[in-house]
Amino acid sequence: MSFWRLWRAWLLHSLSQLLLLLLSLSPKQTEAHPQCLDYKPPFQPQESLVFCKEYAKFGCCDLDRDSQISQQFYQIMDYFDHSGYMACGKYIRSIMCQECSPYAAHLYDAEDANTPMRELPGLCRGYCNDFWHQCRYSLSLLTNDNITFTIEEDREKFCDYLELKDPEYCYPNVLASDELNANLGNVQADTKGCVQLCLQEIANGLRNPVAMIHADDGTHRFFVAEQLGYVWVYLPNGSRVDRPFLNLTKAVLTSPWAGDERGFLCIALHPRFSVVKKAYVYYSVSVKKQERIRISEFTLSESDMNMLDHSSERTLMEVVEPASNHNGGQLLFGLDGYLYIFIGDGGRAGDPFGRFGNSQNKSALLGKVLRIDVDNNDDSVPYTIPSDNPFVGDKDARPEVYAYGVRNMWRCSIDRGDPITGKGRGRMFCGDVGQNKFEEVDLIEKGGNYGWRAKEGFSCYDNKLCLNSSLDDILPIFAYPHKLGKSVTGGYIYRGCEMPNLNGLYIFGDFMSGRLMSLKENPDTGKWDYTEICMGKDKTCRFPKLINSYYKYIISFGEDEAGELYFLATGVPSAAARAGVVYKIVDPSRRAPPGKCSNKPAPVQIKGKLIHFYPKEEFVINKKPTTTAAPKIKATTKPRLTTTQAKPRPTRKLPTAPPVKPTQAPKPNPLTPKPRKPIPKPQIPTPKPTFRPVTTNPATLRKQQTLAVTVRPLLGQITTVRPGYLTTLRGKSSQTPAMSHTTRPPTTPRRATTPNMVRPSTKMPHIPSNNHPDLAPSVTTPRPVYRTPAFKPTSKTHQPNFTLPKSEQKPQEATEGKSDHPDDNPHKRGRGKGRKRGKGGRRRSRTGQVRLVSADNRSDRGRVEIFIKGEWGTVCDDLFNLKAAAVVCRQLGFPTAIRVAKRAELGPGSNNVSIFLDDVECEGTERTLLHCKRGKLGKHNCSHEEDVGVVCGYEERTDE
Repeated sequence: MSFWRLWRAWLLHSLSQLLLLLLSLSPKQTEAHPQCLDYKPPFQPQESLVFCKEYAKFGCCDLDRDSQISQQFYQIMDYFDHSGYMACGKYIRSIMCQECSPYAAHLYDAEDANTPMRELPGLCRGYCNDFWHQCRYSLSLLTNDNITFTIEEDREKFCDYLELKDPEYCYPNVLASDELNANLGNVQADTKGCVQLCLQEIANGLRNPVAMIHADDGTHRFFVAEQLGYVWVYLPNGSRVDRPFLNLTKAVLTSPWAGDERGFLCIALHPRFSVVKKAYVYYSVSVKKQERIRISEFTLSESDMNMLDHSSERTLMEVVEPASNHNGGQLLFGLDGYLYIFIGDGGRAGDPFGRFGNSQNKSALLGKVLRIDVDNNDDSVPYTIPSDNPFVGDKDARPEVYAYGVRNMWRCSIDRGDPITGKGRGRMFCGDVGQNKFEEVDLIEKGGNYGWRAKEGFSCYDNKLCLNSSLDDILPIFAYPHKLGKSVTGGYIYRGCEMPNLNGLYIFGDFMSGRLMSLKENPDTGKWDYTEICMGKDKTCRFPKLINSYYKYIISFGEDEAGELYFLATGVPSAAARAGVVYKIVDPSRRAPPGKCSNKPAPVQIKGKLIHFYPKEEFVINKKPTTTAAPKIKATTKPRLTTTQAKPRPTRKLPTAPPVKPTQAPKPNPLTPKPRKPIPKPQIPTPKPTFRPVTTNPATLRKQQTLAVTVRPLLGQITTVRPGYLTTLRGKSSQTPAMSHTTRPPTTPRRATTPNMVRPSTKMPHIPSNNHPDLAPSVTTPRPVYRTPAFKPTSKTHQPNFTLPKSEQKPQEATEGKSDHPDDNPHKRGRGKGRKRGKGGRRRSRTGQVRLVSADNRSDRGRVEIFIKGEWGTVCDDLFNLKAAAVVCRQLGFPTAIRVAKRAELGPGSNNVSIFLDDVECEGTERTLLHCKRGKLGKHNCSHEEDVGVVCGYEERTDE
């Protein structure tokens, strides 16, 4: 027995070891997260790259940035003789080009905007060892960190400094990972094939938002209608005009009941709105206790471009509704300029009206698509019939009818067409809500019969009508069963610019299940392929301002003037609950090249006030991975965000089930850095014989070089935004018998304070960059001399006076706030002649004056602080851009703003420092930030983790 026990124990041990071995050999699942140093997805350059060619198809550099990197590379290589160029050129080029890698943010530890970014990309240990053996002294040419002086002779410290302790993402392993590079730049999908997209919160606090439209007038405004009867105007920056564009709440028939389908259902602006200035609305009314659908026309107010003239209403059409549901509710203008109206079948179940139902009865307006002409109607009838309407002249049909046999079409759209070929332009897509089994998506055709009530989707509903040979119905392009959802919400084909991967994708949803879906036309078969849309994981959506969850009840879709796609949803389906949100759909896998999608909105004259937008959902980049709970909110309570899947309710369009009770909202999670597991250091191979400098003692060599050359900084140069910074310095060299040196020529600068570098050998001709991969490692050049000059502005600071409005002024007897900044401490500054000083001998600051505060007291960069009401305070980074930075830099004597540092990159303010300004928008010509458009003084929705900083300089900014 003992033998068998031993044998069994040995067998179990062997099997367990084999299982562990197999698990260790199985491929590790990696969540790819391509991201650039500007915290945005990579892109395909419009023009092919010349220098960093390996990233010409997909990466983070356009041709301009590629040219700048090339220029910087050749200027660095001017410090090498031919042998050093051959040995180090390929290393320096590869390291510099990682800024263009689609994984640049990970290589530079820049995925999180709240953490400091590396100056150089993270290298794999083995590659770093090779770099150290061949070119250790060239490190100081690539970075400004003075630590390089102390680590160049120590391989372990050298590679500890450069290594990225992530074996899959470090360079060059990141290039060899099949999993990371498979389908790079394509729309990401999970293991089940569900397309992963992200969202951006655009507007919130809406009461059942039913429609979103734009004016197509160059202002890039958009209009959101609420079921209650309000229409609101939003500006491109998210601000809302405080007065409604339209208020029909006294006329609209609706109720606070969850599930009431009546109300204000749609609005459409004339396609030439900037000239014709007319709007058309579709809403429910009660006339002598009879429910009706009313189609009305309004004209724009002569005194306010953001408000309709409420006294100008003209009723075009009224249709009696026999029941309270199936109201339809879509208005849109086709490319032909005619107004299309989509009306439901009258309600109840199965279209029980008449012999064949309303939908198949062409003499009734219910269950139809109507087309009318509303132009040139000021002095005549409200509308006319287009002469080519399909049933003109048919005595048994209404001439307005364009198509029939529809049940309850909810949300239709016009395809803009492919932006290059124009294919598909003018097609009309509609979602038609089903009865018991199927929901469908239709392409509307002139004179088409869409089958209801004979058919529901592809199947028969009324068998007798379904078998009628004269039905001749048009089948849907797609239908889905009620296990996926019970109330389709029609969407749009994406034709925008910002997300090229989505071009041609029809995106729609389901109100009841909260499911997002997509269809893509197969060009070979003409059929439409279905793919579900899921919210990307936290890592996929880890970009600024993005979220990955939404409220369940998808009410409508919308398109802005640029063609970007949105959807409107709510957590509580009641016209009385401020639970509605507008979401922008975002593809995190690829963006358009910089500059391609730039829009300059035309100015909008605002009468009244602007209400600034503040997102309420926590950004993915600011939270830990969590599962969002489903909302349990009363109709009058602000809901929490839901996940996309939920149990369907047995109602249509708007559920009739009462809202559930609220729950405690989850607290946001503080941002924590991503933990990385250290990996064992590999065995270092025996180094190959390397070139020894002419002077073998590095200390002696540096001493000789220091004596041989004197380098003085040339002020007036700027910094260029890169992962690391390089400064242009010029100097005068003197010849000595011992060694001849040539000073480094002017380069594209990287940081305002940097070591001076001198080439210790005769300048060699440039070698073309495309030969670098074939350069054989050979010898290195001696390390050059370094010296760090102090950088000071060359022009005097200009601090203009500014008088605050009376509402924002502080009593004169108030004392100034305390500060540890050198400008405010008389013991840290010279007294200077002619300076006015306040109490205690301190220089008196003026209202609107700014300063840059940094840990190293740099004058050209730091956290922006502004002096108001006798104390210094910070500025939030919301809406703060280069134009605002230019105002700050010009005040400080710098002619140019190099970049904006957001999310407290240059240091947060302390808790005892106030936050003064938020939502600062400047034109770049203002005297101070107080002259810019901004929120009310002291009113903000941010913390010191969002303090903005700027980097200033002296030359024109060259990179975008």
